[in-house]
Amino acid sequence: MSTTAFTSRLYIWPALTFLASAIMLGSAWGFQLLGGLHPCTLCLYQRWPYWAVIVIAGLATLGARQLGARGMALVTALCAVIFLAGAGVAGFHTGVEQHWWEGLAACGGGGLDDPSMSIAELRARLLAAPVVRCDDVPWSLFGISLAGYNFIASVVFALASIWATRMFWRKAA
Repeated sequence: MSTTAFTSRLYIWPALTFLASAIMLGSAWGFQLLGGLHPCTLCLYQRWPYWAVIVIAGLATLGARQLGARGMALVTALCAVIFLAGAGVAGFHTGVEQHWWEGLAACGGGGLDDPSMSIAELRARLLAAPVVRCDDVPWSLFGISLAGYNFIASVVFALASIWATRMFWRKAA
């Protein structure tokens, strides 16, 4: 591929990364809204890396030509680090679900430890919010929970981003 053709297609990789992250978030929202699976605290934490990648990949898609191959290598490396962080959260959550270690203090219902909250506010929040524990597995397929599948997807996305980083870096050299 000529250098001109390559630079005119720099936007493809961040667009794919954007799309993959949007699909992961859409799936999470689908399980929540359509499937009735309320997220626990760790489930919500697992969504943040995808939001970060959506912002970064969206901006990189729009500014791909200005970034060039070297800039795209830095963007994809950053996405790889973010996906690895997401894999860490998902792996931690999987361990909590398997009772390999304790979860966070907020994993038992969370958000109810505000000392300025009145008794009436506390009662209203307790009655309104479903208590979702991080160590419960509400859904699994082939013995793998949603957190487990998120771990696998995050590792695959991180490895793909590392591969893309190498590809862009070689083109920049």
